Amino acid sequence: MLVRHSVVRVNGVYVEGLPKTHERREVPVAPSVMNVILGECVGKQHDDLLFPGNAHGKWLGEQSARGKGWYARAIAVAGVPALTMHDLRHTAASIAISSGANVKAVQRMLGHKTAAMTLDTYADLFDTDLDAVAMDVERRICENGRVITN
Repeated sequence: MLVRHSVVRVNGVYVEGLPKTHERREVPVAPSVMNVILGECVGKQHDDLLFPGNAHGKWLGEQSARGKGWYARAIAVAGVPALTMHDLRHTAASIAISSGANVKAVQRMLGHKTAAMTLDTYADLFDTDLDAVAMDVERRICENGRVITN
């Protein structure tokens, strides 16, 4: 999915512009999630908001995991810890890195200027990653429990 615009609230007014880094970015979307998104597109025009804040097509306001809004209700029903929207971004990046995604791909996904910024922010989140590296090395140098010598 290509992110071309974002909306931020400035002094109580919603302002549309380029994403935070002033650059468009690509965000990978799992096929099951994309199917839901495509379903939401049915009957909408090219410039319509996918998830409007009301029946008049206004922007969807900031959401809190606490309180009585739709997001807080969804968190409660899901039975997961109270997550902010930024927590969801952080989680997506962390899972991508831990799953072995190329750091440059994650950098593009997040809109970071450098891969170093991505790694400095997210790479230390999974302590078991070192164990996974050791096991991967083990698989590559051993055959049937014995070290390959040629």
